[in-house]
Amino acid sequence: MDNIIEIRDLHFTYPAEDEDSQPAEVLKGIDLDIKKGESVAVLGHNGSGKSTLAKHLNAILLPTSGKVTVNGIDTADESRLFELRQSAGMVFQNPDNQIVSSIVEEDVAFALENLGVPYEEMRKRVDDALRAVNMYEYRLHSPSQLSGGQKQRVAIAGVIAMEPECMILDEPTAMLDPQGRKEVLATVQKMNREKGMTIVLITHYMEEAAQCGRVVVMDKGRVVLDGKPEKVFSQVETLKSIGLDVPQVTELAWELEQAGFSISPETISEEECVEALMRLFGRLPVNLPAQSNYTDKEQ
Repeated sequence: MDNIIEIRDLHFTYPAEDEDSQPAEVLKGIDLDIKKGESVAVLGHNGSGKSTLAKHLNAILLPTSGKVTVNGIDTADESRLFELRQSAGMVFQNPDNQIVSSIVEEDVAFALENLGVPYEEMRKRVDDALRAVNMYEYRLHSPSQLSGGQKQRVAIAGVIAMEPECMILDEPTAMLDPQGRKEVLATVQKMNREKGMTIVLITHYMEEAAQCGRVVVMDKGRVVLDGKPEKVFSQVETLKSIGLDVPQVTELAWELEQAGFSISPETISEEECVEALMRLFGRLPVNLPAQSNYTDKEQ
């Protein structure tokens, strides 16, 4: 599988804001490859550099030094900026900052109109994108009438309509309630599974990261952990030492292991936890928990 994103020795420094402040180096030598079709979560506490990294993937920011390549395009090559942003679509935290039209379908079509896409092709792409995010029935509504989760799905549809190979989402559920988060994450994972779209999800929700096929953890501008969710989240002490939590079931499994019980610290789902507890204590009567907001069955 080919890499769609290649990052080599990436450094980035924000300039000093005034005479009394110093330049702030936020990224300190990032090396990272992401393969086509991967679903990757990037975790880190505030100030770790994860959002700054995301902005480099769409050339919103350019390296102070080092190199970022997306779909074979050097992000510093201004002559290919238009092509780059067709390959890598960006979804931001606040959907209200991305919605520019007063009708849902017009908003999804906005970028396509700017690209000069013929009307019939544009009509098909808009309808397909709205169906993909389960918002087709709202196509003639005003975005102001939608919930936060619905607005974010419209913003995602606008990116999908451009048919990018990669979607970068910078904390897209941070401003949403649990139902909105569930809707948006289901949509994102559907695009990955059914369309093979590469997903880079910047998040601080452990349960969201656990849905992805790979988790990258950042701290102080560097990558400190990188691997499958069950492997990364099993590093409970390391994650806690940098101010991060782990999924609740993983923490329960870890605490049981610390207490001397034989249970895998790589437990990341409620179903796995229930099965492990039943094996550990025998087939005792167990009230199975309600399905999580983030199970594949509900997606």
